[in-house]
Order: sequence, then structure tokens, then C-alpha cells
Amino acid sequence: MGDSGEGLIDNEGRIQERMDELQRNRERARKPAIQNPEVAHKLESLQLARKEILRSLGTTTHAARKAQLTAALADVEKRISALIP
Repeated sequence: MGDSGEGLIDNEGRIQERMDELQRNRERARKPAIQNPEVAHKLESLQLARKEILRSLGTTTHAARKAQLTAALADVEKRISALIP
């Protein structure tokens, strides 16, 4: 009688392993292989800066500040495009 319970436990373990493997494959498919970690770090930093500038640009009302943010956004986008092949 104890053997039938072991089969269920083993089966559950295999199912969990398969689910974990599928999850890892999905994560690898979403994230491209990082060729150069330094470049990837710079790119991530620039993308975060871009999001922050866009958020600030959407909330500011002062014309001079909008001009500064627009110039900063253009610079960040230029740097991002230089990093992406």
C-alpha cells in the first residue's frame, strides 16, 4: 500500500520539475542573451532615465523646464540608439 503513495509523490515531483524548466525557458526567451554586461547596465540605466524624464515632462507646466526635459530626452534617446546595434 505504501508503494502507490510513492508513485504520486514522484509524479508530482516530475510535474514540478517540468513546470520549473518551462518557466526558465520562458524567462530566457524574454531576455536576450547579454553580450556585454556593462553595456546592458548602461542601457538599463538610460531606459530608466528616459521613463523618469517622460514622467516629469508629463507633469511639469513651466515652459523653460519643459525645454530642458525635452533636450534631456533627446540626449538620452540618442545615447540609447548608440548602444543598440
